[in-house]
Amino acid sequence: MYSFYQMGLSQPVLQAVQAMGFEEPTPIQEQTIPVAMEGRDVVGRAQTGTGKTVAFAIPLVEKISRDNTGVKALVITPTRELAVQVAEELNKIGQFKGVRTLPIYGGQDIERQIRALAKGPQIVVGTPGRLMDHMRRRTLRLDSISAVILDEADEMLNMGFIEDVENILREIPQERQTMLFSATISPQIRNLADKFLQDPVFISIQPKEVTVPTIRQSYCEVGNHQKFDALCRLLDIQSPDMAIVFARTKRRVDEISEGLSKRGYSAEGIHSDLSQTRRDSVMRQFRDGIIDILVATDVASRGLDISGVTHVYNFDIPQDPESYVHRIGRTGRMGKTGEAITFVNTRELAYLKTIEALTKRSIARRPLPSAMEVVRGQQRLAMERLVNTVESQDLATFRGMAENLLEEHDSVALVSAALKLLTKVPDRTPVYLTEERMPQRSHRPRPKYAGNSGSGDGSRGYSRDHNRKYRERNER
Repeated sequence: MYSFYQMGLSQPVLQAVQAMGFEEPTPIQEQTIPVAMEGRDVVGRAQTGTGKTVAFAIPLVEKISRDNTGVKALVITPTRELAVQVAEELNKIGQFKGVRTLPIYGGQDIERQIRALAKGPQIVVGTPGRLMDHMRRRTLRLDSISAVILDEADEMLNMGFIEDVENILREIPQERQTMLFSATISPQIRNLADKFLQDPVFISIQPKEVTVPTIRQSYCEVGNHQKFDALCRLLDIQSPDMAIVFARTKRRVDEISEGLSKRGYSAEGIHSDLSQTRRDSVMRQFRDGIIDILVATDVASRGLDISGVTHVYNFDIPQDPESYVHRIGRTGRMGKTGEAITFVNTRELAYLKTIEALTKRSIARRPLPSAMEVVRGQQRLAMERLVNTVESQDLATFRGMAENLLEEHDSVALVSAALKLLTKVPDRTPVYLTEERMPQRSHRPRPKYAGNSGSGDGSRGYSRDHNRKYRERNER
C-alpha cells in the first residue's frame, strides 16, 4: 500500500493531511490520487464513507496555486449539505497552501454568495440549480476552469439534475480534467462519462471493501409500542458519543427528538421541512458535540458526511435495502468501528433477510437489555468517568476539600456517594408516538429520473414534482 508520503505530495498538502489525522490512504484514495495527479480523467465507483472526497481534494489542491486568479476547479454535488461538507474538506486540504474553496447552494442569500465569489476563491463547490443561477447572472465565470468533479452522480441522476449538469459541463473549456464519482455505475452514468470524459481510468471499490465490515450489525425484535423505551435502554447502557437515530417520517423525527429531550437526552431532529438556517444550526451543534443524538429521515440524511458517529439506530426499518446500507454507512468510517442496531417487529423479520442478502452479512439478533442491566451499565459508566477524571484531570484545587471530607467521612462512603451522583437514573417520563402505517415495500429497482423540467436543486427541496413525490412520499 502507498503511504501519503510516497505519492509525491507537496509539503503544504502533506502538512494538511497530518493535521487531519490521516495515517494511510483508503483504497479509493490509494487508487485515485496517483492517477488524478497525472491529469487523467477518472470514473470512480465508491460509496459515501470510503474517503472519496479526500481522493479528489488532494489532486485538486495540488494543481492549484494560491496566486491563481479566477475559479480553477468546480465540484458539483446533489445536495447543499454535501456541498458544505466537501467545501470544508477542501479548505482543510488547502489550508497551508492558501487554496480557498467556496460552497454555493440554494437557500442561502445569493447576494452574499456574489460578494464571496468576487473575493476570488480558486475552487467552487455547488449544487446544480444554484450554479446555473450564477452562470445566468455572470457572477460565476467558467472559462478558466481546468478541473471538474461530479460527486455522487447517481444521486444527481435520481433527483433529476443530470440535464443541468450537462448544461454546466458544456460551458466549461474542453481542455480540462474531469472526475466522476458514483456509488453505482448505471448505463445512464456510463453514458454521461462517454459524453464528457476523455479516456477515463475506471476505479471500482467494491461494496465488500467499504465500511460495512467495520460495523457491528444487530437487530432487536420489539413491538412498535415498545420501541421508544427500547431505544432509551440502549442509549443508557451504550452511552454513545455521537449517535444517529433514523425514522421513517418527519412527524416521527419530531416526536422522537422531543421525547428524547423530555427524558434528559441531548437530541435534535432534522428533516426536509426545517429551514436551511435551522438545519445548519442542528448540524453544527451535532458536529461540535453540543448535542449527542441526531434524529433524521432518509431524505434529510442524504449527503451527510460526519466523522465520529459511533452508533446508528434504525428506529424504523428502512424502505429498501439500499437505504439500509446508506444509513449504517454513517458510522464505521475510515477504518473505525461502529455499531448499527435495527428495531424490527415480527412481520419485518423476513424483510431483514433481504437486507442480509444485499449486504452479504448476517445481522445478529440481540436481546434488549433489562432494566437491571441498564442500571448496572450506568453504574459502570459512572465508575469509568470517575477513574478517567482521576487519571486525566488536574485535581490540585480539589485536594484540600477532599482531605477535609476524609477527616469527617469514610473514604468508601465518599466514593460511593460520588458514584451515586454520577450514575444516571433511568427516566420514565411518558412519551407518546403516533402510530405509523407500514409502507408498501417494493423490491423492484428504484426509478431513475434523467429528465429536468425546472432549474431547482437539492438545496431548494426537490423542485420537480415527480421526484418530490418519489423521494418524500414516506416522509409525510
